[in-house]
Amino acid sequence: MTAQFRPLLKRFGRLRQRLEESLQARILFLFIGLLCAIMAVSVIAAGTGIAQFTRNSAARDMAANARVFDQVIKLRTQHLRESATLVARDFGFREALALGDQPTIGSALDSLASRTSARSAAVIMLDGSVIADPAMPLPQGKLVLPMLEQGRMDGIVRLDGRYALAVATPVEMPDLVGWLLLFQPMDKAELASLASLAAVPIEARLIDRAARPAALASARSGQILLLDTPAGRQLTRVSDLPGLEQGLAPQLLLRHSLDKAMASYRSLEFILIGIALAGAVLGLWVALRLSRSIIRPLNSLVEATQRVAAGHVTSVPVFGHDEVATLASSFNAMVEAIDDRERKIVHTSLHDGLTGLPNRLFMIEKLDRAVARQSDRARTLLAFIDLDDFKAINDSRGHPLGDALLCHIGKEIQAIFPDAMVARFGGDEFGMFLSGLDQNADCPRIAARLHEALNRATVLDGHAIPVSASFGIAIGPDDGHDSETLLKNADLALYRAKTEGKGTYTFFEASLDELARQRRQIEVDLHQAIREGGFELYFQPLYSLSENRCKGFEALLRWNHPQRGRVSPVQFIPLAEETGLIVPIGDWVIREACRQAAQWPEQVSVAVNVSPRQFANPAFAQTVVQALAASGLQATRLELEITESIFIGNVERTLASLHALRSLGVRLALDDFGTGYSSLSYLRSFPFDKLKIDQSFVRTLDDDPAGQPIIRAITTLARALGIETLAEGVETDSHMQILRLEGCDLIQGYLISRPVSAGEVAALIDGTSHPHLAARNAA
Repeated sequence: MTAQFRPLLKRFGRLRQRLEESLQARILFLFIGLLCAIMAVSVIAAGTGIAQFTRNSAARDMAANARVFDQVIKLRTQHLRESATLVARDFGFREALALGDQPTIGSALDSLASRTSARSAAVIMLDGSVIADPAMPLPQGKLVLPMLEQGRMDGIVRLDGRYALAVATPVEMPDLVGWLLLFQPMDKAELASLASLAAVPIEARLIDRAARPAALASARSGQILLLDTPAGRQLTRVSDLPGLEQGLAPQLLLRHSLDKAMASYRSLEFILIGIALAGAVLGLWVALRLSRSIIRPLNSLVEATQRVAAGHVTSVPVFGHDEVATLASSFNAMVEAIDDRERKIVHTSLHDGLTGLPNRLFMIEKLDRAVARQSDRARTLLAFIDLDDFKAINDSRGHPLGDALLCHIGKEIQAIFPDAMVARFGGDEFGMFLSGLDQNADCPRIAARLHEALNRATVLDGHAIPVSASFGIAIGPDDGHDSETLLKNADLALYRAKTEGKGTYTFFEASLDELARQRRQIEVDLHQAIREGGFELYFQPLYSLSENRCKGFEALLRWNHPQRGRVSPVQFIPLAEETGLIVPIGDWVIREACRQAAQWPEQVSVAVNVSPRQFANPAFAQTVVQALAASGLQATRLELEITESIFIGNVERTLASLHALRSLGVRLALDDFGTGYSSLSYLRSFPFDKLKIDQSFVRTLDDDPAGQPIIRAITTLARALGIETLAEGVETDSHMQILRLEGCDLIQGYLISRPVSAGEVAALIDGTSHPHLAARNAA
C-alpha cells in the first residue's frame, strides 16, 4: 500500500510548496475567467438563437399567410364561378345574346357585376370580340381567347393596365358561342385588405414574372428569400398565379420586414447582458469563499497521505457536506476498502455477474492451460451450449424468470459434471469443458447426459418452463491442438446443431469447416448481389376457380450467381434471415414487385412474402408506402404474405403494425395456415384477407382420407369469417376438382404454371402460354 501512495505523496508535497500562497488567487482567476467566458458565450448564443428563432417564426408566418391568400383567392374564384354559371345558363340571357339584344345583355352583366362585387363583367365571343358595358374596363379578348380555348377558366388578367381576377364559364346554346367572364379587381386596396387578414404585417402586390426585380430573378415559386433593401432586411416570397391572358405570367409578391419583427426582442438581449454582469459580480464573491474553503482540507489530505505512505491507517476529518467534504470521505473510504476492492475487481473481471459462473475470458484462460497438457491419453472435451427460443421465454414470462432460468441451467450443468469448467459466455450461451479424459472415455455418453439435463421441463417459482438447448462438441487434440481452433470447431458444431433443429447436438467433423467457409462465401456474395442487382423476380399465377382466370401472381425471389448459376432460395434465404440481409433484400422485392405489377392489368394483383425479421423492422411500413408511391400501384393490388411466427414476442406491436398496413389498403394473407398451433387465435385477433392452405394438406388429397375434411373445415371457417382461401401445391386435376368442390377460392401450383420470368407474365394473363390455363380461360 505504501508503494501505491508514494507518487500521490510526492504530488501533494509539490502542490503544497508551490501553491500554498498562490492557489487561492489561481482558483479565483480561473473561476472568474470561466464564468465570464460562459456568460459571454451564453449571451452570444442566446442572441443568435433569438435571431434565428425570429427569422424562422417570420418565415412560417409568411408561409401560413401565403396559404391564406391562396385560400381566399380560391374561395372568391369559386363564388364568381357559381354566379357566372347561373347567369350563363339563364334562358333569357342566352336568348338576348343570340338576338344581339345589347340593352338586355348589358343589364344582365351590370346586375351580375354588382351582385358579386365584381368590377365588371363581359362576354368574349368565339372570334375574340368582347361584349360589355363600354363604361367598364374591357379585357383584351384576343389575348384571353387562346387561354379559354385551352380550357383554362380562371386566372389573372389586365384591365386598363391593372390586375384583376377573372373567372369564365362557357355559354352554350347548346353549342358553345362564347364565354361569360367576371372580373374581381386585385389592386393595391384589395391586396391591402387581404394582407390585413395576416397575423403579421405583410405587404402584398401582383407582378409579372418578366418584370420582377433582379434580386428575385432566380427565386422559385414558394421560396422565401432574405433581401437587403433600402427599407431594411425583408423576407420576400413569390408564388405563381394562373394567368388568363396570353403572355402574362402573374406572381404574388409578399414582403415582411425582419428588422421590425426583431425589434421587440432587443430589450431581451439587454436583460441578458445585465444578468451576465450581475452573475460575474456574484461569482467573484463565491470564488473568494470557495478558494478559502479548499486550502485547509487540502493540507489535511497531504498530511494523511504521508501517514498512509508510512504504513499507518489513518483518516481525515470531514466538515460540512460540500465537494471537499465528499473528497475527504472518499479518501477515508478508499483507504479502508482498497484491498477488498482489488479482490472484487479480480473476481468480477473473471466471472459472470448474474450466474456467478466463470465468464468467457476466465474459461479461455483455463482452456489454454488444459489444451497445453492434452494428449491422446488426456483429451479435452469442449461444448458450446445455446438455449433455444430463450428470447421468447423472456418476452412471454418476463426477464426475472428468464434470469432465474439461466442461473438454474448453470447450476444444473455444474451439478451433473462437478469436475467440469462451466462458464456463461453471455445472453443464453454457456460453455463447458472437461480435461484429462482418458482415450476410452465415452464421449457420446457425456453428450447424452448433457442433452438430457438441458432438454426437459423446469419448474421455477411455480411456473413450468419447457427448456430446449442445442450444443456442439469438439474434442482435442483430434479437433484442435490449441484453444483457438478448439473453440472455433465447437462453435461450428453448435451452428450445425442449430440448423438441424432445436434440442439437438452435434460433434465436430472436418466437413463443417468447409461448410462454414462456403457459408461465409455465400454471405459475401449476397452482399455483392445486393449492391450489383443480382436478384430477379419470378411470378407464379394465383388462379381463381370461380372466375376461371389469373387473379394475381406471387412474386418469388431468384438469384443467378455469376459462377454458381441459379442458387436455390433454400440455400440463401435462411442465411439472409440469420445475418439480417433479408431486410434490404426483402425491401428490394417489394419495390420490384410493385414496379412490375404496375404494368399489368388493373384487376391483377401481386403477392409478396414477408419474413418475420423484415416485418419487425421499424421502417417496414415506410418501405411499403414508398414502393407504392414510386410505382403508382394501387395499394389494394398489393398483398403481403406473413406467417404466424411474426406474432412471437410483442403481439400488441405486431397487431398495431398489421392494422397500420391494412389502413393503407394493402391486403394481408396468413401463409402456411394449418401448420401452426395458434393460427385460430391469430384469426380472432386480426381479420386477414386471405388464408393460404399449406401444400402439405393438398398433396395428400389423393392418398389421405383425412385431407379433404381438413380442407373443408378451413374453407368453411374462412367463409364464416369472410376470408378468401388459396391452396398451394396443386399439381393434378383431381386436386383442383376436390378444392373446387370444397369451396376453395384460389389455387396455385404446377397444374396452372411453374414460376415464370417477368417477361412471360403477360402471356399467362392472356391465357396463351400454358395449355391448362388456355383451356380454362377458353371455357
